[in-house]
Amino acid sequence: MAEWYERSFGEDYLLVYKHRDAQGAKQEVHRMIGWLQLVAGAKVLDLCCGMGRHSLALAEVGYKVTGVDLSEVLLREAKRLDAEDQITWHQADMRRLPLQNGEFDAVVNLFTSFGYFREDEEQIKVLREASRVLKPGGRFLLDFLNPAYTAAHLVPNSEREDEGQRIVERRRIEDGYVVKDIAISTPGGQPRHYMERIKLYGLEDFRHMLKEAGLELQNVHGNYDEETYDPDKSRRMILVGVRP
Repeated sequence: MAEWYERSFGEDYLLVYKHRDAQGAKQEVHRMIGWLQLVAGAKVLDLCCGMGRHSLALAEVGYKVTGVDLSEVLLREAKRLDAEDQITWHQADMRRLPLQNGEFDAVVNLFTSFGYFREDEEQIKVLREASRVLKPGGRFLLDFLNPAYTAAHLVPNSEREDEGQRIVERRRIEDGYVVKDIAISTPGGQPRHYMERIKLYGLEDFRHMLKEAGLELQNVHGNYDEETYDPDKSRRMILVGVRP
């Protein structure tokens, strides 16, 4: 049986997350550049790049960008948006990257594209791959949800209509995961069901996993407005560090 992440990032994902905009990505990239201390022309890997919003924003300001994602559908959309062929795209599992050792000055993993697997060791494989493809002294940024804030502010149910389709989302915390069930239907039609499941990791969990992967955590931000991370109040947990 296919894993949830093999099913969920298809055509319907483009509908559910169409509100993610390019302007927001540009603002986030502007902040990232400073945090990552990127020099002109740096090589950046966007790991789990999705539709490529951040890849495109990075390329627009002069970086040499590679985008990797497992989803053929999302990569197709990313390539469509990359009208000038600025970016190198790869379809691959984030635990097994088709990339050279020490190839990149920076690796970014954004929009909670982490915690997809049941076993901690599988998540550590992702971090080890990020470490492997980074140059010594290369830097990483991992943008994850903040578990305490997520649990306290979880919206259990929401419904909306978009492009004539009804989107129903149900959210819950269950056995250490945040789980979202999504049903999409047209009037009179059978709903199409998807599930998203992210394993909840706190800051100390990340410290341990990053150390296991040979990465050194240096800073933690609570959002892209330079807010200092607060374990109870911050919306995000944005981890920035280096491969020693």
